Amino acid sequence: MSRRGENIYKRKDGRWEGRYKKGFAPDGRTLYGYCYGKTYREVKEKLHIFKSPTGNKHMQTNHSKKRFGLYCDEWLESCKNRVKLSTVITYQTALENHIKPFFGGYLPGNITTEAVDSFTNHLLNTKRLSPKSSKDYLVILKSVLKYIARIQGHALNIDITMPKQTQEEMRVLSVEEQNNLILYLLTDMDNYKFGTLFALMTGLRIGEVCALRYGDISLKEKTVTVRETMQRVKNLDENGAKTKIIFTKPKTNTSARVVPLTKSAFELCREHMNRTNPRAFLLTGSEEKYIEPRTLQYKIKEYGAACDIENIHFHALRHTFATRCVEVGFEIKSLSEVLGHATPRITLERYVHSSIEFKKKNMKKLEAVGL
Repeated sequence: MSRRGENIYKRKDGRWEGRYKKGFAPDGRTLYGYCYGKTYREVKEKLHIFKSPTGNKHMQTNHSKKRFGLYCDEWLESCKNRVKLSTVITYQTALENHIKPFFGGYLPGNITTEAVDSFTNHLLNTKRLSPKSSKDYLVILKSVLKYIARIQGHALNIDITMPKQTQEEMRVLSVEEQNNLILYLLTDMDNYKFGTLFALMTGLRIGEVCALRYGDISLKEKTVTVRETMQRVKNLDENGAKTKIIFTKPKTNTSARVVPLTKSAFELCREHMNRTNPRAFLLTGSEEKYIEPRTLQYKIKEYGAACDIENIHFHALRHTFATRCVEVGFEIKSLSEVLGHATPRITLERYVHSSIEFKKKNMKKLEAVGL
């Protein structure tokens, strides 16, 4: 006779039926299997086999029904003491907008290589994201999966194939465009023009320029010390504005650096600076008022249009600075440190763009050896 909780029943056709847990669906629902026999004892013996780890190969060894979305929240919380606030916000945005809507209801053991491939296809073809953005989200997904594997004590056998990226050629101003822009910025100079020209002369990132204070400029040593960066980020406080300005340490450890000033940059600072308050922002001369990065982004478009320079954005100034440094024979290791890169390889691969004139000049050197 069947007992309560055994899930063994006698059917109307005279046979006995047993039900057992076979596993879980991707959304966490329990999946059941069934077995049949002529007698209660026969079905009970079959259920014993199916319920054993070897008999039910599809059943997860970890019976927890904790969903992937909850692990995402745990992982994000664990990151807060290791990365900058801006990075945490980037992670959270990726999780809430892309990863959790797709995988949030899954049990970790049901996330397969095929499911990740479908997610990649979703990002590229449905969301129409770039390979670069898609790769960033896959890297976060991979980190969460590693966190789960560490918590559960066993590896999740999942292969993640990153989408192929094509290296885009960054915008670099020609010498003529550069000189025209400098001439325009020096005419009727204001705080916005000063910040733009200073970035071109030093190769600083836009957030680094906006965060500079008078105390960061040493006219005696003719140097600028990069200590902070300014960013507008999503405001996690639901009762406040959607975004807010924050000041954090620079992008990487090597981004905190001392950059020597050229003679032109030194003269520019000496004329523009009011040195009464070292806490005053370099671009405004005030401790309370500042110019934020997106404002300078708007301004560079305006300046480009006035100088008839197409397809210009603020980061092009940094690439232009790096390219000019290489063209005058700047030693790459020193240039890497000036730009605040972790390695010279990053400088060479991403920031050095030789003009056709410079290539021709180098090719002429071969004439000395008969080529």
